Amino acid sequence: MLRATKVLMLLTDIGFVVYFTVTGLALIPPEWAFADYTSPLMVAWNWSFLWIDLAASLTGLASLALLRRGSPSGPGLMLVSLVLTMASGLMAIAFWTLRGDFSLAWWLPNLFLLLFPVPAVVRLTLCRPAVAA
Repeated sequence: MLRATKVLMLLTDIGFVVYFTVTGLALIPPEWAFADYTSPLMVAWNWSFLWIDLAASLTGLASLALLRRGSPSGPGLMLVSLVLTMASGLMAIAFWTLRGDFSLAWWLPNLFLLLFPVPAVVRLTLCRPAVAA
């Protein structure tokens, strides 16, 4: 299970960086964009995800490197990354729900962000060693 999660994390973390690069360079065709994509409010909303997505990406990539080296810090950092990824997906799904906008083109990627980490988060949470108080 963690092997699949590691592959999905790597693809997602790179995807976050690619998405904001493509967005920053205005390379998303209008027909692929979400509703009101060019509205200043929607542009600000979209860019508000930059920091959580980059934090998820940086912690994810760092955790994968640590895990490869066998560092005991790897699983904890992986958990942080996965929770940030879930939060990003949840925030977007909540927003689209409140707007009543149900475009699969934007729901599916955000449902993926919300759901793919769940099994690993459960496993990492249940398998964490007890910490002495």
